Amino acid sequence: MTALHWWSAHDLARAIRDRELSAVEVMRAHLDRIAELNPTLNAIVTLLGEPEALRMAEQADRAVAAGDVIGPLHGLPIAVKDLMDTAGMRTTYGSPLFADHVPDADCLLAARLRAAGALIVGKTNTPEWGVGSQTFNPVFGATRNPYDPERTCGGSSGGAAVAVAAGMLPLADGSDIGGSLRNPAGFCNVVGLRPSPGRVPSESVYDPFDPLPVLGPIARSSRDAGLLLSVIAGYDAVSPIALAEDPAGFAAVEPRDLEGVRIAWSATVGGLPVQRDIRDVLAAARERLSAHGAVVVDLEPDLDGADEVFETFRALGMVAMSPAIEKTPDQFKATIHANVAQGLALRPEDVSRASALRAALYRRTAALLADYDVLALPTTQVVPFDVEQEYPTEIDGVGLEGYIEWMRSCSRVSATTLPAISVPGGFTPDGLPVGLQLVGAPRGELTLLGVAAGVEEALGAGATRPDPSLTAGS
Repeated sequence: MTALHWWSAHDLARAIRDRELSAVEVMRAHLDRIAELNPTLNAIVTLLGEPEALRMAEQADRAVAAGDVIGPLHGLPIAVKDLMDTAGMRTTYGSPLFADHVPDADCLLAARLRAAGALIVGKTNTPEWGVGSQTFNPVFGATRNPYDPERTCGGSSGGAAVAVAAGMLPLADGSDIGGSLRNPAGFCNVVGLRPSPGRVPSESVYDPFDPLPVLGPIARSSRDAGLLLSVIAGYDAVSPIALAEDPAGFAAVEPRDLEGVRIAWSATVGGLPVQRDIRDVLAAARERLSAHGAVVVDLEPDLDGADEVFETFRALGMVAMSPAIEKTPDQFKATIHANVAQGLALRPEDVSRASALRAALYRRTAALLADYDVLALPTTQVVPFDVEQEYPTEIDGVGLEGYIEWMRSCSRVSATTLPAISVPGGFTPDGLPVGLQLVGAPRGELTLLGVAAGVEEALGAGATRPDPSLTAGS
Protein backbone atom coordinates (compact mmCIF):
# COMPACT_ATOMS: atom_id res chain seq x y z
CA MET A 1 0.00 0.00 0.00
CA THR A 2 1.29 3.47 -0.93
CA ALA A 3 2.67 5.33 2.09
CA LEU A 4 0.33 8.13 3.21
CA HIS A 5 2.95 10.79 2.57
CA TRP A 6 2.78 9.93 -1.16
CA TRP A 7 -1.01 10.10 -1.41
CA SER A 8 -2.33 12.93 -3.53
CA ALA A 9 -3.93 15.90 -1.85
CA HIS A 10 -7.22 15.04 -3.57
CA ASP A 11 -7.16 11.50 -2.17
CA LEU A 12 -6.14 12.58 1.33
CA ALA A 13 -8.88 15.21 1.50
CA ARG A 14 -11.51 12.74 0.24
CA ALA A 15 -10.39 10.03 2.69
CA ILE A 16 -10.57 12.43 5.64
CA ARG A 17 -13.97 13.71 4.53
CA ASP A 18 -15.29 10.14 4.13
CA ARG A 19 -13.73 9.06 7.45
CA GLU A 20 -11.55 6.45 5.76
CA LEU A 21 -8.56 8.20 7.29
CA SER A 22 -8.29 10.49 10.26
CA ALA A 23 -6.56 13.86 10.10
CA VAL A 24 -4.42 12.61 12.99
CA GLU A 25 -3.16 9.69 10.88
CA VAL A 26 -2.36 12.03 8.02
CA MET A 27 -0.63 14.51 10.31
CA ARG A 28 1.47 11.81 12.00
CA ALA A 29 2.58 10.43 8.64
CA HIS A 30 3.80 13.81 7.48
CA LEU A 31 5.40 14.78 10.80
CA ASP A 32 7.31 11.49 10.72
CA ARG A 33 8.45 12.22 7.18
CA ILE A 34 9.56 15.73 8.19
CA ALA A 35 11.51 14.32 11.14
CA GLU A 36 13.20 11.81 8.85
CA LEU A 37 14.21 14.05 5.94
CA ASN A 38 14.14 17.69 6.98
CA PRO A 39 17.43 17.55 8.96
CA THR A 40 19.16 16.81 5.65
CA LEU A 41 17.06 18.86 3.25
CA ASN A 42 16.26 21.94 5.39
CA ALA A 43 13.00 22.67 3.59
CA ILE A 44 10.78 23.51 6.58
CA VAL A 45 12.50 26.09 8.75
CA THR A 46 9.84 26.72 11.40
CA LEU A 47 7.70 23.81 12.62
CA LEU A 48 4.96 23.49 15.22
CA GLY A 49 5.65 21.06 18.02
CA GLU A 50 4.04 17.64 17.58
CA PRO A 51 1.52 18.11 20.44
CA GLU A 52 0.15 21.33 18.94
CA ALA A 53 0.04 19.91 15.40
CA LEU A 54 -1.79 16.80 16.59
CA ARG A 55 -4.27 18.91 18.58
CA MET A 56 -5.16 20.74 15.37
CA ALA A 57 -5.65 17.40 13.63
CA GLU A 58 -7.85 16.13 16.46
CA GLN A 59 -10.03 19.23 16.15
CA ALA A 60 -10.31 18.58 12.41
CA ASP A 61 -11.46 15.01 13.10
CA ARG A 62 -14.06 16.21 15.61
CA ALA A 63 -15.47 18.56 12.98
CA VAL A 64 -15.86 15.68 10.52
CA ALA A 65 -17.48 13.46 13.15
CA ALA A 66 -19.93 16.24 14.06
CA GLY A 67 -21.01 16.61 10.44
CA ASP A 68 -19.75 20.19 10.21
CA VAL A 69 -19.33 21.84 6.85
CA ILE A 70 -15.68 21.36 5.96
CA GLY A 71 -13.43 22.96 3.38
CA PRO A 72 -11.65 21.36 0.41
CA LEU A 73 -8.31 21.10 2.27
CA HIS A 74 -9.79 19.95 5.57
CA GLY A 75 -7.20 18.17 7.71
CA LEU A 76 -4.30 18.50 5.27
CA PRO A 77 -0.96 19.66 6.74
CA ILE A 78 0.66 22.56 4.93
CA ALA A 79 3.56 24.93 5.50
CA VAL A 80 3.56 28.50 4.19
CA LYS A 81 6.45 30.19 2.41
CA ASP A 82 8.50 32.25 4.87
CA LEU A 83 7.69 35.45 2.99
CA MET A 84 4.02 35.23 3.96
CA ASP A 85 2.76 36.40 7.37
CA THR A 86 1.26 33.77 9.67
CA ALA A 87 -0.39 34.83 12.92
CA GLY A 88 1.57 33.68 15.95
CA MET A 89 4.16 31.84 13.84
CA ARG A 90 7.64 33.18 13.13
CA THR A 91 8.01 34.80 9.72
CA THR A 92 11.57 35.91 8.88
CA TYR A 93 11.51 36.75 5.13
CA GLY A 94 14.91 35.02 5.16
CA SER A 95 16.44 38.15 6.72
CA PRO A 96 18.41 38.45 9.96
CA LEU A 97 16.53 41.71 10.54
CA PHE A 98 13.39 39.63 11.12
CA ALA A 99 14.90 36.47 12.58
CA ASP A 100 12.56 36.61 15.59
CA HIS A 101 9.58 38.31 13.96
CA VAL A 102 6.15 36.88 14.87
CA PRO A 103 3.23 38.56 13.02
CA ASP A 104 -0.04 39.33 14.79
CA ALA A 105 -2.21 38.49 11.80
CA ASP A 106 -2.38 36.12 8.84
CA CYS A 107 -1.84 37.34 5.33
CA LEU A 108 -4.80 36.78 2.99
CA LEU A 109 -3.31 33.58 1.56
CA ALA A 110 -2.77 32.02 5.00
CA ALA A 111 -6.27 33.05 6.08
CA ARG A 112 -7.75 31.37 2.99
CA LEU A 113 -5.78 28.19 3.69
CA ARG A 114 -7.14 28.03 7.24
CA ALA A 115 -10.68 28.77 6.06
CA ALA A 116 -10.38 25.82 3.65
CA GLY A 117 -9.45 23.54 6.55
CA ALA A 118 -5.70 23.28 5.94
CA LEU A 119 -3.56 22.86 9.06
CA ILE A 120 -0.59 25.23 8.94
CA VAL A 121 2.28 23.42 10.65
CA GLY A 122 5.26 25.56 9.65
CA LYS A 123 7.12 27.77 7.19
CA THR A 124 9.17 26.81 4.12
CA ASN A 125 12.60 28.23 3.36
CA THR A 126 13.25 31.05 0.92
CA PRO A 127 16.23 33.16 -0.14
CA GLU A 128 16.81 36.43 1.70
CA TRP A 129 13.73 38.57 0.92
CA GLY A 130 12.86 35.98 -1.75
CA VAL A 131 15.54 37.41 -4.05
CA GLY A 132 17.24 34.87 -6.31
CA SER A 133 16.61 31.34 -7.56
CA GLN A 134 18.93 29.60 -5.12
CA THR A 135 17.34 28.98 -1.72
CA PHE A 136 19.73 30.01 1.05
CA ASN A 137 19.76 32.80 3.61
CA PRO A 138 21.76 33.89 6.68
CA VAL A 139 18.99 32.83 9.09
CA PHE A 140 18.49 29.18 8.13
CA GLY A 141 21.13 28.32 5.54
CA ALA A 142 20.58 26.39 2.32
CA THR A 143 17.80 24.03 1.26
CA ARG A 144 18.99 20.94 -0.61
CA ASN A 145 17.63 19.04 -3.60
CA PRO A 146 15.98 15.72 -2.64
CA TYR A 147 17.27 14.08 -5.84
CA ASP A 148 20.85 15.03 -4.95
CA PRO A 149 21.40 16.85 -1.64
CA GLU A 150 24.73 18.22 -2.87
CA ARG A 151 22.82 20.31 -5.41
CA THR A 152 20.47 23.27 -5.21
CA CYS A 153 16.70 22.99 -5.26
CA GLY A 154 16.37 26.34 -7.05
CA GLY A 155 14.19 29.10 -5.68
CA SER A 156 12.84 31.25 -4.41
CA SER A 157 10.07 28.80 -3.44
CA GLY A 158 12.74 26.16 -2.87
CA GLY A 159 11.63 25.02 0.56
CA ALA A 160 8.09 24.52 -0.72
CA ALA A 161 9.20 22.49 -3.75
CA VAL A 162 11.51 20.27 -1.69
CA ALA A 163 8.91 19.63 1.01
CA VAL A 164 6.37 18.51 -1.60
CA ALA A 165 8.87 16.53 -3.69
CA ALA A 166 10.13 14.65 -0.62
CA GLY A 167 6.66 13.82 0.71
CA MET A 168 6.89 16.12 3.72
CA LEU A 169 3.77 17.98 2.58
CA PRO A 170 1.05 17.16 0.03
CA LEU A 171 0.85 20.80 -1.13
CA ALA A 172 2.63 24.12 -0.64
CA ASP A 173 2.31 27.73 -1.71
CA GLY A 174 4.94 29.82 -3.44
CA SER A 175 5.50 33.13 -5.15
CA ASP A 176 6.97 34.01 -8.53
CA ILE A 177 8.45 37.09 -10.16
CA GLY A 178 11.00 35.68 -12.57
CA GLY A 179 10.49 31.95 -12.05
CA SER A 180 10.29 31.33 -8.31
CA LEU A 181 7.42 28.83 -8.62
CA ARG A 182 8.56 27.21 -11.85
CA ASN A 183 12.34 27.05 -11.31
CA PRO A 184 12.29 24.98 -8.08
CA ALA A 185 9.47 22.83 -9.46
CA GLY A 186 11.64 22.00 -12.46
CA PHE A 187 14.66 21.26 -10.27
CA CYS A 188 12.63 19.06 -7.88
CA ASN A 189 10.35 17.11 -10.27
CA VAL A 190 7.09 18.65 -9.08
CA VAL A 191 4.51 21.03 -10.51
CA GLY A 192 4.68 24.80 -10.04
CA LEU A 193 2.03 27.10 -11.49
CA ARG A 194 2.55 30.81 -12.12
CA PRO A 195 -1.04 32.07 -12.42
CA SER A 196 -2.22 35.16 -14.27
CA PRO A 197 -1.64 38.46 -12.44
CA GLY A 198 -4.55 39.03 -10.06
CA ARG A 199 -5.63 35.39 -9.99
CA VAL A 200 -4.37 35.06 -6.40
CA PRO A 201 -4.73 38.46 -4.71
CA SER A 202 -2.14 39.71 -2.26
CA GLU A 203 -1.73 42.65 0.07
CA SER A 204 1.34 44.15 -1.60
CA VAL A 205 2.21 47.46 0.03
CA TYR A 206 4.47 48.63 -2.79
CA ASP A 207 2.84 48.53 -6.24
CA PRO A 208 -0.31 46.39 -6.12
CA PHE A 209 -0.85 47.07 -9.83
CA ASP A 210 2.46 45.37 -10.76
CA PRO A 211 1.78 42.19 -12.82
CA LEU A 212 5.21 40.62 -12.17
CA PRO A 213 4.86 39.28 -8.60
CA VAL A 214 2.24 36.52 -8.29
CA LEU A 215 1.33 33.83 -5.76
CA GLY A 216 0.56 30.26 -6.73
CA PRO A 217 0.60 26.52 -5.92
CA ILE A 218 3.24 23.80 -5.83
CA ALA A 219 2.10 20.16 -5.90
CA ARG A 220 3.06 16.73 -7.17
CA SER A 221 0.44 16.92 -9.94
CA SER A 222 -1.45 19.51 -11.93
CA ARG A 223 -4.71 18.19 -10.45
CA ASP A 224 -3.47 18.92 -6.94
CA ALA A 225 -2.11 22.30 -8.04
CA GLY A 226 -5.61 23.10 -9.26
CA LEU A 227 -7.06 22.08 -5.91
CA LEU A 228 -4.79 24.49 -4.04
CA LEU A 229 -5.42 27.22 -6.62
CA SER A 230 -9.17 26.87 -6.06
CA VAL A 231 -8.62 27.84 -2.43
CA ILE A 232 -6.11 30.69 -2.69
CA ALA A 233 -7.59 32.31 -5.84
CA GLY A 234 -10.67 34.51 -6.01
CA TYR A 235 -11.57 38.16 -5.80
CA ASP A 236 -10.62 40.36 -2.88
CA ALA A 237 -10.75 44.15 -2.93
CA VAL A 238 -7.32 44.33 -1.28
CA SER A 239 -5.87 43.87 -4.78
CA PRO A 240 -6.81 46.33 -7.52
CA ILE A 241 -6.04 43.73 -10.22
CA ALA A 242 -7.84 40.80 -8.53
CA LEU A 243 -9.81 38.64 -10.96
CA ALA A 244 -13.49 38.10 -10.14
CA GLU A 245 -13.88 34.64 -11.74
CA ASP A 246 -15.09 31.91 -9.36
CA PRO A 247 -12.04 29.66 -8.78
CA ALA A 248 -14.01 26.55 -7.75
CA GLY A 249 -13.55 24.94 -11.17
CA PHE A 250 -9.80 24.65 -10.65
CA ALA A 251 -10.44 21.91 -8.07
CA ALA A 252 -11.92 19.59 -10.70
CA VAL A 253 -9.11 19.52 -13.29
CA GLU A 254 -8.95 16.31 -15.33
CA PRO A 255 -6.12 15.27 -17.70
CA ARG A 256 -6.87 16.30 -21.25
CA ASP A 257 -6.58 13.76 -24.04
CA LEU A 258 -3.58 14.97 -26.07
CA GLU A 259 -4.99 13.79 -29.40
CA GLY A 260 -5.08 16.92 -31.57
CA VAL A 261 -3.77 19.26 -28.88
CA ARG A 262 -1.67 21.92 -30.62
CA ILE A 263 1.69 22.60 -28.98
CA ALA A 264 4.10 25.27 -30.16
CA TRP A 265 7.51 23.83 -29.25
CA SER A 266 10.44 26.09 -28.40
CA ALA A 267 13.76 24.38 -27.69
CA THR A 268 15.63 27.57 -26.71
CA VAL A 269 13.06 30.13 -25.47
CA GLY A 270 13.88 32.48 -28.31
CA GLY A 271 17.59 31.73 -28.68
CA LEU A 272 18.88 31.23 -25.12
CA PRO A 273 21.78 28.89 -24.33
CA VAL A 274 20.45 25.62 -22.86
CA GLN A 275 22.55 22.78 -21.45
CA ARG A 276 22.82 19.70 -23.68
CA ASP A 277 21.28 17.34 -21.08
CA ILE A 278 18.15 19.49 -20.90
CA ARG A 279 17.85 19.71 -24.68
CA ASP A 280 18.19 15.94 -24.96
CA VAL A 281 15.63 15.15 -22.24
CA LEU A 282 13.07 17.55 -23.67
CA ALA A 283 13.64 16.35 -27.24
CA ALA A 284 12.65 12.88 -26.02
CA ALA A 285 9.62 14.39 -24.27
CA ARG A 286 8.63 16.09 -27.52
CA GLU A 287 8.63 12.75 -29.35
CA ARG A 288 6.57 11.14 -26.61
CA LEU A 289 3.91 13.86 -26.81
CA SER A 290 3.75 13.46 -30.57
CA ALA A 291 3.30 9.71 -30.09
CA HIS A 292 0.30 10.47 -27.87
CA GLY A 293 -1.37 12.40 -30.68
CA ALA A 294 -0.34 15.97 -29.90
CA VAL A 295 0.34 18.20 -32.90
CA VAL A 296 3.78 19.53 -31.98
CA VAL A 297 5.11 22.36 -34.15
CA ASP A 298 8.69 23.64 -33.76
CA LEU A 299 8.43 27.38 -33.26
CA GLU A 300 10.67 29.91 -31.56
CA PRO A 301 8.42 32.71 -30.27
CA ASP A 302 9.24 36.34 -30.86
CA LEU A 303 10.26 37.41 -27.35
CA ASP A 304 12.06 40.55 -28.47
CA GLY A 305 12.37 42.99 -25.59
CA ALA A 306 11.38 40.45 -22.91
CA ASP A 307 14.70 40.71 -21.05
CA GLU A 308 14.55 44.50 -21.00
CA VAL A 309 10.95 44.42 -19.84
CA PHE A 310 11.59 41.99 -17.01
CA GLU A 311 14.87 43.48 -15.82
CA THR A 312 13.57 47.06 -15.92
CA PHE A 313 10.41 46.38 -13.92
CA ARG A 314 12.14 44.01 -11.52
CA ALA A 315 14.78 46.67 -10.80
CA LEU A 316 12.05 49.29 -10.39
CA GLY A 317 10.32 47.07 -7.84
CA MET A 318 13.56 46.64 -5.89
CA VAL A 319 13.78 50.40 -5.24
CA ALA A 320 11.28 49.91 -2.41
CA MET A 321 14.10 48.27 -0.42
CA SER A 322 16.35 51.32 -0.70
CA PRO A 323 15.42 52.94 2.67
CA ALA A 324 16.08 49.71 4.57
CA ILE A 325 19.43 49.22 2.83
CA GLU A 326 20.48 52.77 3.65
CA LYS A 327 19.63 52.16 7.30
CA THR A 328 21.32 48.75 7.70
CA PRO A 329 23.49 48.10 4.62
CA ASP A 330 25.38 45.21 6.20
CA GLN A 331 22.14 43.22 6.63
CA PHE A 332 21.57 42.69 2.89
CA LYS A 333 23.44 40.45 0.46
CA ALA A 334 25.48 41.97 -2.35
CA THR A 335 23.07 40.98 -5.10
CA ILE A 336 20.24 42.90 -3.41
CA HIS A 337 22.48 45.98 -3.18
CA ALA A 338 23.20 45.64 -6.91
CA ASN A 339 19.51 45.24 -7.81
CA VAL A 340 18.51 48.33 -5.83
CA ALA A 341 21.32 50.35 -7.41
CA GLN A 342 20.09 49.27 -10.84
CA GLY A 343 16.59 50.42 -9.98
CA LEU A 344 17.75 53.77 -8.67
CA ALA A 345 19.68 54.35 -11.91
CA LEU A 346 16.58 53.97 -14.09
CA ARG A 347 15.45 57.03 -16.05
CA PRO A 348 11.80 57.83 -16.79
CA GLU A 349 12.43 57.10 -20.46
CA ASP A 350 13.73 53.61 -19.52
CA VAL A 351 10.46 52.81 -17.79
CA SER A 352 8.40 54.29 -20.62
CA ARG A 353 10.28 52.22 -23.21
CA ALA A 354 9.86 49.05 -21.14
CA SER A 355 6.12 49.72 -20.85
CA ALA A 356 5.76 49.95 -24.62
CA LEU A 357 7.83 46.81 -25.11
CA ARG A 358 5.68 44.94 -22.60
CA ALA A 359 2.47 45.90 -24.38
CA ALA A 360 3.83 44.66 -27.72
CA LEU A 361 5.22 41.47 -26.14
CA TYR A 362 1.90 40.64 -24.53
CA ARG A 363 -0.03 41.12 -27.76
CA ARG A 364 2.38 38.97 -29.79
CA THR A 365 2.37 36.07 -27.34
CA ALA A 366 -1.39 36.29 -26.76
CA ALA A 367 -1.88 36.10 -30.55
CA LEU A 368 0.38 33.04 -30.70
CA LEU A 369 -1.70 31.32 -28.00
CA ALA A 370 -4.83 31.99 -30.04
CA ASP A 371 -3.46 29.46 -32.56
CA TYR A 372 -2.01 26.90 -30.11
CA ASP A 373 -3.27 25.31 -26.92
CA VAL A 374 0.09 25.83 -25.18
CA LEU A 375 3.60 27.03 -25.83
CA ALA A 376 6.16 24.51 -24.55
CA LEU A 377 9.73 25.39 -23.62
CA PRO A 378 12.43 24.50 -21.06
CA THR A 379 11.72 25.51 -17.49
CA THR A 380 15.41 25.99 -16.79
CA GLN A 381 18.51 26.40 -18.94
CA VAL A 382 20.70 24.42 -16.52
CA VAL A 383 20.37 21.30 -14.39
CA PRO A 384 20.52 21.70 -10.58
CA PHE A 385 24.03 22.92 -9.72
CA ASP A 386 26.22 22.72 -6.62
CA VAL A 387 24.39 23.94 -3.52
CA GLU A 388 27.45 25.98 -2.54
CA GLN A 389 27.37 27.92 -5.83
CA GLU A 390 25.25 31.06 -5.64
CA TYR A 391 24.41 31.12 -9.35
CA PRO A 392 25.77 29.86 -12.70
CA THR A 393 28.25 32.08 -14.52
CA GLU A 394 28.06 30.30 -17.88
CA ILE A 395 25.70 28.04 -19.81
CA ASP A 396 26.89 25.73 -22.55
CA GLY A 397 30.05 27.82 -22.94
CA VAL A 398 28.20 31.15 -23.01
CA GLY A 399 29.28 33.53 -20.23
CA LEU A 400 26.70 35.37 -18.12
CA GLU A 401 27.13 38.91 -16.83
CA GLY A 402 24.62 38.95 -13.97
CA TYR A 403 23.07 36.62 -11.44
CA ILE A 404 19.56 36.62 -12.92
CA GLU A 405 20.50 35.86 -16.54
CA TRP A 406 20.46 32.09 -16.03
CA MET A 407 16.71 32.32 -15.23
CA ARG A 408 15.67 33.91 -18.52
CA SER A 409 13.82 30.79 -19.65
CA CYS A 410 11.31 31.71 -16.93
CA SER A 411 11.70 35.49 -16.72
CA ARG A 412 10.98 35.96 -20.42
CA VAL A 413 7.65 34.22 -19.85
CA SER A 414 6.97 36.36 -16.76
CA ALA A 415 7.38 39.44 -18.94
CA THR A 416 4.50 38.29 -21.18
CA THR A 417 2.13 38.21 -18.12
CA LEU A 418 0.66 34.91 -19.39
CA PRO A 419 0.04 31.97 -17.03
CA ALA A 420 2.72 29.25 -17.06
CA ILE A 421 3.31 25.91 -15.39
CA SER A 422 6.35 23.66 -14.95
CA VAL A 423 5.68 19.91 -15.06
CA PRO A 424 8.13 17.01 -14.71
CA GLY A 425 9.72 16.48 -18.14
CA GLY A 426 12.22 13.69 -17.50
CA PHE A 427 15.63 12.97 -16.02
CA THR A 428 19.23 13.38 -17.13
CA PRO A 429 21.55 10.33 -17.23
CA ASP A 430 22.75 11.46 -13.77
CA GLY A 431 19.21 11.26 -12.38
CA LEU A 432 18.58 15.01 -12.18
CA PRO A 433 15.06 16.32 -12.87
CA VAL A 434 14.28 18.41 -15.94
CA GLY A 435 11.18 20.58 -16.07
CA LEU A 436 8.97 21.29 -19.08
CA GLN A 437 7.32 24.71 -19.03
CA LEU A 438 3.91 25.20 -20.61
CA VAL A 439 2.45 28.66 -21.27
CA GLY A 440 -1.27 29.25 -21.66
CA ALA A 441 -3.55 31.88 -23.14
CA PRO A 442 -4.45 35.02 -21.16
CA ARG A 443 -6.31 34.00 -17.97
CA GLY A 444 -6.32 30.47 -19.34
CA GLU A 445 -5.32 28.53 -16.23
CA LEU A 446 -8.17 26.01 -16.49
CA THR A 447 -7.18 24.89 -19.99
CA LEU A 448 -3.49 25.07 -19.09
CA LEU A 449 -3.94 22.80 -16.07
CA GLY A 450 -5.89 20.25 -18.11
CA VAL A 451 -3.25 20.10 -20.84
CA ALA A 452 -0.50 19.96 -18.20
CA ALA A 453 -2.22 17.01 -16.53
CA GLY A 454 -2.40 15.24 -19.87
CA VAL A 455 1.28 15.94 -20.52
CA GLU A 456 2.16 14.56 -17.08
CA GLU A 457 0.34 11.32 -17.85
CA ALA A 458 2.06 10.99 -21.22
CA LEU A 459 5.57 11.62 -19.90
CA GLY A 460 5.27 9.80 -16.57
CA ALA A 461 8.33 11.47 -15.04
CA GLY A 462 6.42 12.76 -12.03
CA ALA A 463 6.06 9.23 -10.68
CA THR A 464 9.82 8.95 -10.02
CA ARG A 465 10.38 9.74 -6.35
CA PRO A 466 13.70 10.72 -4.75
CA ASP A 467 15.99 7.85 -3.75
CA PRO A 468 15.45 7.54 0.03
CA SER A 469 19.06 6.48 0.55
CA LEU A 470 20.20 9.96 -0.50
CA THR A 471 18.41 11.75 2.31
CA ALA A 472 17.16 9.48 5.08
CA GLY A 473 19.34 9.31 8.15
CA SER A 474 22.18 11.28 6.61
